[in-house]
Amino acid sequence: MPTFRVHRMKDGARQPFRWAPHTSGVMSLKPRDFAPAGEVEARSFYDAWMSLRGTEGSLDIGDALEAESGELRICKYVGFEEARWVAPEARPADEPAAARS
Repeated sequence: MPTFRVHRMKDGARQPFRWAPHTSGVMSLKPRDFAPAGEVEARSFYDAWMSLRGTEGSLDIGDALEAESGELRICKYVGFEEARWVAPEARPADEPAAARS
């Protein structure tokens, strides 16, 4: 049976997420807004949700599940929607001191 990694949205990011208007399409997730919260064996994303439902580890709006294949879904009011991790942009390196003068 496939294993899904659970990523809990941190409280600081959860409140703005809950009140934001619903948008469709792929959601971009920042790794810093999530904390790893174990794994669950299930046949699908919805099966994982059902397995955790009613337990201490139940999924909440904003939590994400990641399949072994790397497929990522975020829990929204309307169900699970496709998501992807976004890496922070690298800042350009400072110019050498000789080039500035």
